[in-house]
Amino acid sequence: MPRQENRPITDLGTLKALAHPLRSQLYRNLGVARTATASQLAEQVDEAVSLVSYHLRKLAEHGLVEEAEPQSADGRERWWQPSSDGVSIRDENFRDAPERAAAHLAATRLFHEQRAAMYRRYLDERPTWGPEWNSAAPDNESQLRLTPADLKELGEELLALAKKYDERGRAAEAAGDTEGRENVALHVYGFPFRV
Repeated sequence: MPRQENRPITDLGTLKALAHPLRSQLYRNLGVARTATASQLAEQVDEAVSLVSYHLRKLAEHGLVEEAEPQSADGRERWWQPSSDGVSIRDENFRDAPERAAAHLAATRLFHEQRAAMYRRYLDERPTWGPEWNSAAPDNESQLRLTPADLKELGEELLALAKKYDERGRAAEAAGDTEGRENVALHVYGFPFRV
């Protein structure tokens, strides 16, 4: 079965499974690694292997991760991979009941807090990245006058552009071009506001 490109999450159980702080971190790390064992992920998040294994099984119960082909000869190791290239969690799928709306808001806040923590870590480590990376890393704010349709279109275009660069980078890496290549997080938020 072909891999699902972007899995929409519409049910409360799956949302709650992913909205656990450790599970969302494991899901993100597994997305970066593409495949990993519980031991490898446990080392990254500084948690016990048994705890990481438990949370990977919970993610698997909701179809967010799945077992991967073994990457080593050690048959005792269980390898995991994301079951899709990403997830999308949209407000319109959770606004039909107060409990669902509250769960969506809590999940969104958690994901944004984790993203902010990633950026703060980069800022703290900025001197170790050197001038090339620091000059290349964008830090922008735009204040636009848009309609909801404009904002939706802008978001779709930005996502398509990010996907283009991701595909290009992964293809280059698969061809052996790994020199100077790092994981890069791109966080884009667009929201209405009033002053």
